[in-house]
Amino acid sequence: MRVGGKATKNVTGYDLVHLLTGSEGTLAVITEVTVRFIAAPETTRTAQAIFPRLTDAGQAINAVLASGANPSMVEIMDETAIKSVEEYLHIGLPLDVEAILLIETDGDEADAMRGIETAAEICRRNGASEVRVAATPEESEEMWKARSSISGSLGRIRPNKLGEDVTVPHSAVPEMITRIKEISAKWGLPIVIFGHAGDGNLHPNILFDKRDPDEMQRVKGVVGDLFRAAVELGGSLSGEHGVGVLKRPYLEMAMGPVAVEMQKRIKRAWDPNNILNPGKIFPPDLPDNPG
Repeated sequence: MRVGGKATKNVTGYDLVHLLTGSEGTLAVITEVTVRFIAAPETTRTAQAIFPRLTDAGQAINAVLASGANPSMVEIMDETAIKSVEEYLHIGLPLDVEAILLIETDGDEADAMRGIETAAEICRRNGASEVRVAATPEESEEMWKARSSISGSLGRIRPNKLGEDVTVPHSAVPEMITRIKEISAKWGLPIVIFGHAGDGNLHPNILFDKRDPDEMQRVKGVVGDLFRAAVELGGSLSGEHGVGVLKRPYLEMAMGPVAVEMQKRIKRAWDPNNILNPGKIFPPDLPDNPG
């Protein structure tokens, strides 16, 4: 069976392309994929904004997105991520602040520059203590080095980490950041906040030691609270990683029983013998009949 095609527009029948690509291997075996290349922008511009307060960074994200600056990327690092990367790389990151935003714009030279200058000024007005706009590609690369090194640096804090990818509407990013901090304090486990703040996709990383049974139990409590907070704020369990096994118990909380049952019926129709990635999204013993 072939689905999709090269036509720019195609709304014939159900959207099987997205159904299959989002199915986590539970509906079919994909043997061939045709992709479309997108031309790279003429230029990119990068800014780094340093915030003494994390909540101000959250507010700045919303202001930048609403401004018309049209950023291609808005990334956030909280104080734990900043400290971890600085101890790892020693690149001069400030240790007395709560957040760093990295903002990128692209397009032709005029549009990219206009966008980054607009974003930089908004950050200044929303509490940034310092804003730098990269003057060269090398300076931009140095700014992004900190963000790309977060995951590799976290082992210095705890030997194990669980990276989540909850999403919330843009307007709810500041509140979600506050909730994550509260959850971390409640369970006594460090949670590092970073991620793609421009599309509301946060990556709270729970740090723990799996050799400690008590910490392992607390990780479960953290996970449940993170998912509930995201859903309560109008978001979802996952923006990128999918449901898999870990999020499976929370699927009905996020989608409701009717939507979950409809998806189970789709699974039964496409895979009646339950042989395609069993146990992912739904329990491995998925009943043959509804109910």
